[in-house]
Amino acid sequence: LPFRSLALVGFAPASSIADALRLQLTASSVQVMEAPGRAEAVLEALTDAREKSVVASTSAGQVREVQLRVRLRFRVATAAGRLLLAADELLLTRDMSYSETTALAKAQEESVLYRAMEDDIVAQVLRRLAAIKPV
Repeated sequence: LPFRSLALVGFAPASSIADALRLQLTASSVQVMEAPGRAEAVLEALTDAREKSVVASTSAGQVREVQLRVRLRFRVATAAGRLLLAADELLLTRDMSYSETTALAKAQEESVLYRAMEDDIVAQVLRRLAAIKPV
């Protein structure tokens, strides 16, 4: 990556995307700074959200299929505010069947799908960071 230090700001509280980014950046020898003013670059999350909506239900109103979405909208700038990467949005969706009789298993499946989507988003963010030309 072209930075030795990076600050992460604007993420949702307890964001698993922010946690995974911290872990991957640290593994890539990038120091994750708490103070944005002291970092070479600042990755600002404009939107960091998990979404879930019903896409199919039975005539009795029982949910049959849901769509899971992970959305990250972000930009990267220098600590001085010079834009290095304009606002970009990553949106991943997965459809999942649902059944009331297997609710516990479906909750676990949902958790696994969210984690996989977030890992994919983290990988995409790291690729975008690596493509930034240092100043």
